[in-house]
Amino acid sequence: MSNRIPFELPPEDRASSPYTGYTRAHWEAVADGLLTAAWRWSTPGRALLDLPGRPSRSGVRSDGLEGFARTFLAAGFRVAGAGAGGDDPHGWLERYAEGLASGTRSPGRDDTESWPLILDHDVQGQPMVESASVALGLRLTAPWLWKHLDTGVQDRVEDWLRGSLRHVPAPNNWYLFPYTVAGFLDSVGRGDAETAAVRRRALELMEGWYRGEGWYADGDGRAFDHYNGWALHLYPVLDAHLGGDAATLARYGDRLREHLDGFALMFGADGAPMHFGRSLAYRFAASAAVGLGSLTGHTPLTPGASRRLISGSLRHFLDRGALTDDGLLSLGWYGPHDATLQTYSGPASPYWASKAFASLLAPADHPLWTATEEPAPVEESDRVLSLTAPGLLVQSTREDGIVRLHNHGSDHVRPHEAESADGDDPHYGRQAYSTRTGPTAAGNIADNHLSVEVGGRRSVRRRIHPLGAGHGDGWGWAASWHRPVFVGGPPMVPGLRVESVTVVRGPYELRVHRVVGAPPGARLTHTGWATGPDEPLVSALHGLHGWSPDPETVRAPQGTAYAPWVQLPRLLGETDDTSVHVSLAVLTGEPGPGPLAEAVTHVVADGAGVEVAWADDGARTRVSFDPVRVTHGRSGTR
Repeated sequence: MSNRIPFELPPEDRASSPYTGYTRAHWEAVADGLLTAAWRWSTPGRALLDLPGRPSRSGVRSDGLEGFARTFLAAGFRVAGAGAGGDDPHGWLERYAEGLASGTRSPGRDDTESWPLILDHDVQGQPMVESASVALGLRLTAPWLWKHLDTGVQDRVEDWLRGSLRHVPAPNNWYLFPYTVAGFLDSVGRGDAETAAVRRRALELMEGWYRGEGWYADGDGRAFDHYNGWALHLYPVLDAHLGGDAATLARYGDRLREHLDGFALMFGADGAPMHFGRSLAYRFAASAAVGLGSLTGHTPLTPGASRRLISGSLRHFLDRGALTDDGLLSLGWYGPHDATLQTYSGPASPYWASKAFASLLAPADHPLWTATEEPAPVEESDRVLSLTAPGLLVQSTREDGIVRLHNHGSDHVRPHEAESADGDDPHYGRQAYSTRTGPTAAGNIADNHLSVEVGGRRSVRRRIHPLGAGHGDGWGWAASWHRPVFVGGPPMVPGLRVESVTVVRGPYELRVHRVVGAPPGARLTHTGWATGPDEPLVSALHGLHGWSPDPETVRAPQGTAYAPWVQLPRLLGETDDTSVHVSLAVLTGEPGPGPLAEAVTHVVADGAGVEVAWADDGARTRVSFDPVRVTHGRSGTR
């Protein structure tokens, strides 16, 4: 893994940016560097950017369109952010104008330049995703690009874009792609009843997906992840901002503000976003919502804290080898990492990271760029935040700058889908995630997971049913239940379920599980955080009740996005019908909090609940079942 940035950046400015050294000039330089590297791989007519690497499942022509469209986003933000003059010293728009003309001349034709047609999501759907980037790039640069295209080219581009209005998107954030296309067509005087219907349809669906606290589900299920920021908030808020629609901006901007109130805590002190959910190869796109909030004024953060987050995230990846020696964004997290990827990812997929450059729409005299950087939320104090709507519990510690996410509500199973172990997704199914660790690869031992083993077959967690969440002063909890799904045999045991409760305070995680309906002879395993041998991290797990007290150490040879191989602690236990299992876990920076066995003074557990007394202050945590309820404190505050 190289940490060399293969293009020149301005000198650091530690007076204005004491945490990152980055200024607006750094953002412009990174955008130019990424575009320069990518354009070396264009076709002669500039319609496709055929970046090197394994093709996606959509094929090389779609991948080439992806390269054009996603880099166009970066160019659009770069030029539009230069001000009314549309300063374009590198001539990016001339290249994209030529590519638009070449790509739309004979769509669907098997030649060097033609763009693929836009069809239904399950037929040839990827071009619909890219149509939104093309449309947004055109909208951002309309005064300097669109208005100077020949009328015939404009008509061809519109015809191609309208394919996204007339075909079926995937049942999730994809409905915002035709919404964005329609917004562009409206903005250049080419709107009609078709564009109006597409926009109305998307916003109606958004209302059904909105679950509160600033969080949207990505479709009709319970997928809550980074798509909230880089898609579900970004498209409607940016559309309203560009269109000067104050009423719509107020509605969706208020939701963005509420989202950022929690999401801003999900960046580590080293700048890393939370390693959770799919499409993590988009990397610093995770900061797009932060920059958009500052741009539009819909944020709870100060301008200095906002810049700390966006520049910290950008620098985090540049400093850790996200770029190849040729200046291209690799498929992975730092360097290339296949286990992080989805089958839809191709060589140009990482360039959705271009969405982070929405921050450049804030002009040079905007407070986002002129204010002095301030600490990120994780750097201010230890924090615990429960998010009831998505079923997430966020735990951060100032001393080591690590943020942990305990997942009791987000999965990637659509409502109509049956649960199957074949669909196990490490990016959703694990009990906890962090800014310093990644999930182990499918096929390796799972980290942060309780597995029921019946007849030698292990279980995974698929559909997650939240049971509640809450937080108080310095502590919080979240709970859920799931039906264990088994690998390599009948998928379920009738009546078997696992109820899980996580209670956090400081660096500690009290993990309580009640297993109900287990068949005779069932065995249990429970794992902690996965860390690499050279990482300055401590991962510990201690059994308090129902487990072997001392964990064994096991190895995941395929590693994580953070380390080529990792090891993790594992507890063993047994169950018969109904049993309760309690453990204490930590993930910290070195040297760690000391022996976990000394962190609590006593534990009482039975089928009705659990009570734990803490050694440091004598406080007691009580977890009750039927229904799940958690109290904590000297006198038991809920």
